[in-house]
Amino acid sequence: MSQTTAKTTAEKRDTAPPTKSGGLRGHPWLTLLTVAVGVMMVALDGTIVAIANPAIAKDLGASLADIQWVTNGYLLALAVFLITAGKIGDRFGHRNTFLVGAVGFAASSAAIGFAGSIQLIIAFRVLQGLFGALLQPAALGLLRGAFPAERLNMAIGIWGGVIGASTAAGPIVGGLLVEHVSWESVFFINIPVGLIALALGLWILRDARSEKAAKSFDIPGIVLLSGAMFLLVWGIIKAPVWGWGDARTLAFMGGAVVAGVAFAFWQTRAAEPLIPLGLFRSVSLSAGALLMVLMAFSFFGAVFFVTFYLQNVHGMSPVDSGVHLLPMTAMMIVGSPIAGALMAKIGPRIPIVAGMLFTAAAMFGMSTLEAGSGSGVMSLWFVLMGLGLSPVMVGATEVIVGNAPLELSGVAGGLQQAAMQVGGSLGTAVLGALMAAKVDDVLPGKWAAAKLPPVSGAQYEGLKQAVQVGTAPVPKGTPAPVAQLIAGVSHDAFVSGMSLAFMVSAVVALVAAGLGLLTRRGSVDTGPGVHI
Repeated sequence: MSQTTAKTTAEKRDTAPPTKSGGLRGHPWLTLLTVAVGVMMVALDGTIVAIANPAIAKDLGASLADIQWVTNGYLLALAVFLITAGKIGDRFGHRNTFLVGAVGFAASSAAIGFAGSIQLIIAFRVLQGLFGALLQPAALGLLRGAFPAERLNMAIGIWGGVIGASTAAGPIVGGLLVEHVSWESVFFINIPVGLIALALGLWILRDARSEKAAKSFDIPGIVLLSGAMFLLVWGIIKAPVWGWGDARTLAFMGGAVVAGVAFAFWQTRAAEPLIPLGLFRSVSLSAGALLMVLMAFSFFGAVFFVTFYLQNVHGMSPVDSGVHLLPMTAMMIVGSPIAGALMAKIGPRIPIVAGMLFTAAAMFGMSTLEAGSGSGVMSLWFVLMGLGLSPVMVGATEVIVGNAPLELSGVAGGLQQAAMQVGGSLGTAVLGALMAAKVDDVLPGKWAAAKLPPVSGAQYEGLKQAVQVGTAPVPKGTPAPVAQLIAGVSHDAFVSGMSLAFMVSAVVALVAAGLGLLTRRGSVDTGPGVHI
């Protein structure tokens, strides 16, 4: 057989549809069901744990810094390991990677529930983040291998709807479990879900692996990329505490740049690079990755303040605030499959651009909210935001994964998730800094205008920190009229900062809409699965 013929045969093995069989293994829609169960566990965990944090702190006597590490340790592990985890899936098969991730995530969740100290909880949360990183790129890699190009949008749409539903359920389920069972039950709930994912995976999933996949690991590349991601995400997390101009923040950010440049240089020299830089010759894929960063910056950064607005300004319970966010998440649940079907017909460009314009309009609308705004007005903007985000989440994911060759589908899935993590962390930190600056700017004037007793020094710092999360710091024994004035001033100052955050988010969404014009449908055929 000639070299040309051998090459053609190998390419056909990578892209041609496998022969149909009578069994259920590899069935595309059952594959989607299986990976959805696994990813549901990770998505649910993303919001459910936040509800449990106060109970954990009270039960174990943990400090605020300890509780922050419960979240930050998980996010760091997830962000640092995502792309490497995708490469593991490309090398050893996405089925095996998914199964290890599902079992490990459930087991580490159980370990957290049985842990008797905050230190062990933090350690197991880091481990949980590592297993979560294995799950998510593997899920996208399995979908990439099971569905043909013309149906991949629909599959990712349904996958996105499951993530939206799980994210929405987190605060409600978490609130009910913490209130009526225990904070440990928030983690124990992952055990049955993980076992279901394992059983379905062993029964249904067929390995998705290209024969072109690298046979070795780029260890220097993994070290450099992991170092760059750690320095970047850690710098972003600590910047609001240290200050954006602080030498420590600049050192971490500068270190991230140096490590990133070194990584890019090494990729041009490595025999089998972790991320072949030729992947980014696809303008659509590169635009999709940047679009995911901007979308996450705008969405997660802004919505971070909504929970404070609902709970601290409007006085809602965690469960009530989760219910009030249902119009947004419901639109994401319904909109994601619809967006996938629409993109299958007309491609991703128009839905992505329209979605980001809707998101920008929702952000502009939410910047007009006041301390006394009613549920009807809030719901209007939440609905518009959910409708806007659906096609962007689905479209950007398909653009990234669909434009990558099959042998790099895991890396592409890791890139998509890493872009979302970096964008969300950056948005929360940057908008948080803008919020703090705005509160610091308007609070003294509003305080003085209300003729409240002057505060200075440490008192003002405590007041400012409370107002930044929407809390009205009313001392015990304060007369009711004065307490009302303090609450009014505090909430007005918070809303001023929140409005600025939403305005910036709207501008970022408009930039993302322009970037959406560069996207197009994945041009690399996935190789259709069976029984479609």
